[in-house]
Amino acid sequence: ALVGKLLREGNRRLKLDFQRLLEGETIQSPIDEQIVYGQLRDNESGVWSLLLATGYLKVLSTERQEALTEARKPIYEMAITNFETLLMFSMMVQDWFGPAEADYNDFIKAMLEGDTEVMNAYMSEVTLRMFSYFDTGRGPSRDASERFYHGFVLGLMVELKGEYSITSNRESGFGRYDVMLEPKDKGKDAILMEFKVHNEKKEKDLEDTVRAALRQIEEKRYEAELISRGFAPERIRKYGFAFRGKEVLIGE
Repeated sequence: ALVGKLLREGNRRLKLDFQRLLEGETIQSPIDEQIVYGQLRDNESGVWSLLLATGYLKVLSTERQEALTEARKPIYEMAITNFETLLMFSMMVQDWFGPAEADYNDFIKAMLEGDTEVMNAYMSEVTLRMFSYFDTGRGPSRDASERFYHGFVLGLMVELKGEYSITSNRESGFGRYDVMLEPKDKGKDAILMEFKVHNEKKEKDLEDTVRAALRQIEEKRYEAELISRGFAPERIRKYGFAFRGKEVLIGE
């Protein structure tokens, strides 16, 4: 409960680091062995120290060079301890969705079948209630916002790991796609996703932003990797996600 509270109420950088952990990446931070409960809310390293002390994070390496920080503390590279811990955190994130959780399976089914109407209904309900809860920083950059939305949607895919190979930010064609779902059963459709934050200087509305996301998938030929693995172009679903604050629109 304490970990969940700290992550929900933490600043943008804390949330982005937590996103990286959920994606299987690592974070780097000094460790504060003298954790003071009253200071945890305003102390990022204290949060990671708490997770490390309770066994939710593990240390992969340590940098012991001089003057790494102002306090001359070593920097620790850390990752989530194991799959069970990753699953626990993923379930914790799903619990934050509250009443919308009941529609979660409908969203996944709709995504696999190409029913964007159901996908939009689910995402609109969740984002309206959740995005203001997480995205608390002032004046976020477009890149930071896209990473936030990217991690949010990626977190919804966790339960598909048994049936799909899920990759993020990998090179394919002439660029780096946002999310790719490659089914282990070659008879199922593969999926590509691209996320775009609305750019009011270039796009009139969210429909324009969706078209820009889908156009990027085509122009950058993100499907090249899937085609090289034997997927026919017509078996590759492509989704563009457009975001503007709490608003979301998904197109195929």
